[in-house]
Amino acid sequence: MTTLVHGTCRTSRGALVAALALLAVSCRSSRTPTWLVERARQEAELAAHSQVVHDFRFTDRREASGITFENRVVDDAGKAYKLAHYDHGSGLCAADVDGDGLPDLYFVTQLGTNELWKNVGNGRFVNVTARAGLAMPDDIAVACAFADIDNDGDPDLFVTTVRHGNRLFENLGNGTFRDITAQAGVGYVGHSSGAVFFDYDGDGLLDLFVTNVGVYTSNQRGPGGYYVALEDAFTGHLHPERAEASILYHNLGGNRFKDVSHEVGLVDLSWSGDATAFDVNDDGFPDLYVLDMQGGSHLWLNEGGKHFRDATAQYFPKTSWGSMGVKVFDFDGDGRLDVFTTSMHADMWVDLRAGDWAGEMRKDDSSQVSGKLFPKGKGGLIFGNALFANRGGGRFDEVSDAVGVETYWPWGPSVDDFNADGWDDIFIAASMNFPYRYGVNSVLLNEGGHRFLPSEFVLGVEPRPHGTQQVWFTLECEGADRGHPLCSACAHPESMSGACRIDAAGHLTMMASRGTRSAVALDLDGDGDLDIVTNEFNAGPQVLVSDLAQRHPVHFLQVRLRGTRSNREGLGALVTVVLPDGRRILKLLDGKSGYLSQSDLPLYFGLADADHAGAIEVRWPSGRRQSVAGPIMAGQTIDIVEP
Repeated sequence: MTTLVHGTCRTSRGALVAALALLAVSCRSSRTPTWLVERARQEAELAAHSQVVHDFRFTDRREASGITFENRVVDDAGKAYKLAHYDHGSGLCAADVDGDGLPDLYFVTQLGTNELWKNVGNGRFVNVTARAGLAMPDDIAVACAFADIDNDGDPDLFVTTVRHGNRLFENLGNGTFRDITAQAGVGYVGHSSGAVFFDYDGDGLLDLFVTNVGVYTSNQRGPGGYYVALEDAFTGHLHPERAEASILYHNLGGNRFKDVSHEVGLVDLSWSGDATAFDVNDDGFPDLYVLDMQGGSHLWLNEGGKHFRDATAQYFPKTSWGSMGVKVFDFDGDGRLDVFTTSMHADMWVDLRAGDWAGEMRKDDSSQVSGKLFPKGKGGLIFGNALFANRGGGRFDEVSDAVGVETYWPWGPSVDDFNADGWDDIFIAASMNFPYRYGVNSVLLNEGGHRFLPSEFVLGVEPRPHGTQQVWFTLECEGADRGHPLCSACAHPESMSGACRIDAAGHLTMMASRGTRSAVALDLDGDGDLDIVTNEFNAGPQVLVSDLAQRHPVHFLQVRLRGTRSNREGLGALVTVVLPDGRRILKLLDGKSGYLSQSDLPLYFGLADADHAGAIEVRWPSGRRQSVAGPIMAGQTIDIVEP
């Protein structure tokens, strides 16, 4: 068994037991550990000196929502814990699948089945998975992506898996789906992860990019039918023969796709978990920014919709090592798209003590780790989150430390305007779960494009009302699990600091830290403010409902596009809302709603104190420009049809 402890790679049956010491701080503490209480005090002091709107709260309304989904993980993330890519979790997507005007939720899991929950209004949901034809029992699913692949006006669904075959479901128009994987030719069987829909050649049909991690499993099957991870899975990138190229599928029409990766020169061998598409050089063709969880990211420049070339060095001389999530947005309001990436793997090298907030907000020290992990050297790498401010002319400056977006154990960002002030904020799903201590989810409120204010405690996202710990797994030490190293270790509770317990019958209960993998921001209850839904790892979701609209008049617009020459969903469009004072709010309709997640949702624009917008401008993927003249009154969803 292999685990990473304090920057070293140890291989022995006792390694897992040693790593469990990391749980000690949380397990000894009460439901809300003192180090979290202290952080809440610090954040309250910071907020007291900030002008940004922060006097509202999120409350977990999961029970009231009716959602009973539970994310379930394979044994390699539990009782047989390995340092493998299974613990990277699963996504969560949102779309109005049945055309009733309410956003529905699709949760992804490894074991059990993914579930579709229909929004029936007033924050309530019902499970319609079977009726919708979307059951995928024990398919070890990873990511989901909603997009209208056939331009018929409803969102279709693509799901990636680990060696159980990727799946494509066509929406039949009434919220039911049929599996068209074989017909479409997208049923790749491998170690797939993220999925991104975009129109790379401008033909009005959405193409698909699927990121693959790399070979990290053996052919041995475990409980539930998953493929058992290799003992050296985490260092698989050091073995070139294990590389697994990501795939670009060209949409041929008629629900058929063709793998054109080699044909267009886009052969990316990164150990990739996710990617995003945006037009970096403003030539009208979307480029691809591909993450590498075991190396640096790559920018693939789209040359006229016919060829891609690696232009990373030209635009991003340094990129984050070990990136998990990415979002492109205009954080500083200058009308140019910036790039934000979260880097989780670098945070595994040194286990900071609980409450070391200064350490969590610093970049990581790569000297703690053997240089063997970096076969191409460290010169072009950033060891932490990165926010690349777009200065124009192809120049990007890395400003993450200056604006305060370095966080600890992050997975992916969900970006939207949580306080409706016209500036996009960031929610970062975080924590490492078993066998590490707890890490907080972050909410970073945008202070007018200058800095971000840490606000997760101020807004009620932290501390969690049910504490930082959960039951992770159980063992039968007098039965099937006799001889497991934890059975002997937990017999001496003083050495385990309360992380586990054994009763007289030999039944062992192992505790672990809670942790979020992905999230989506959307208006769940139709009150005009944005809520947050998470997909927790090995647990039920959080349904974080905002009370902003109950405390303040909320001025907002939602914009939904309908392409004609462009793809019908309008993916790839740039939308600008012009406020009465002339300030311009730019958003890219890219569908990226969080790590491993692509949703079909309208764009949300907070208008601050303005009760109307002066105009809305759209640059369609086709290149056409359109302007909708105002005044456009706040509080409505505007449907814009491409001329």
